[in-house]
Amino acid sequence: MKMNRRTMMMGAGGLAALAGQPFLTGAATAAQIRTIGLQLFTVREIFATDPVGTLEKIAKIGYREVEYGGGGYDAMDHKLLRSTMDRLGLKSPSIHVGYDALLDRFDASVTMAKTLGADTIVLPYMVDKHRNADAWQVAIANFNRFAEQLKKEGLGFAYHNHDFEFTVKPDGVSLFDRLVKETDPALIKIELDLYWAIYAGQDPQALIRSLPGRIYSYHVKDMRADRSMTSVGTGTIDFGDIFKLNAVSGARHFYVENDQAPAPYIPDITKSFQTLRTLRF
Repeated sequence: MKMNRRTMMMGAGGLAALAGQPFLTGAATAAQIRTIGLQLFTVREIFATDPVGTLEKIAKIGYREVEYGGGGYDAMDHKLLRSTMDRLGLKSPSIHVGYDALLDRFDASVTMAKTLGADTIVLPYMVDKHRNADAWQVAIANFNRFAEQLKKEGLGFAYHNHDFEFTVKPDGVSLFDRLVKETDPALIKIELDLYWAIYAGQDPQALIRSLPGRIYSYHVKDMRADRSMTSVGTGTIDFGDIFKLNAVSGARHFYVENDQAPAPYIPDITKSFQTLRTLRF
């Protein structure tokens, strides 16, 4: 990864904006991520069998944020998870909640989010049956409704992409473009999974520039030359170049994720953490 200077071609106003971001620190010639998070889907197998022990291992590495998703967390003791996080100095700014759960168990989802200390619910995935023009239009209407309802509860709403949102194009318009154009940017943010966007052929910097202030968080996972997933720092993605646009994106959180992390998982997430901790841009 390249370590990039960021003062060239930036005025004082731009530097002031960068300096004010909660995730940046350092001198005027370099920035870095101050708080690194982990999407728990990465360690879902060990989390499912030992959630407290897994959180302890995550905190020991140096992570200070976690995002719940997978591993059966929705059926766990959320008060126990919260007390464990408090003890370890961890926070969970956002959690993943499925579409059907938001439709059928909205109040319970809100309670779960608040118990875990989250300020945002992220919708992580839409299955095949929703990926045609008519079904997507219905889904978008529900996204707007979810966001309005969550706002009344003091919570935000974000959508997490995979590749299909960019590659499925009913009537020539991608599902992602429909989502962006037909939802309120003040209410519906994007959790931008950089790996999946790049996998779908997107230029990440152009994509970020097209979404000014609308990106809630990044999922940070690297890509090998064969396009498989790998820990951050062992692939081909130049995160330094991407994160130079943090003042444009508005991103508040950086969650390491590797859907295909090899067991025993801890070495993989440790490598990603160490890479991001030393990254300058």
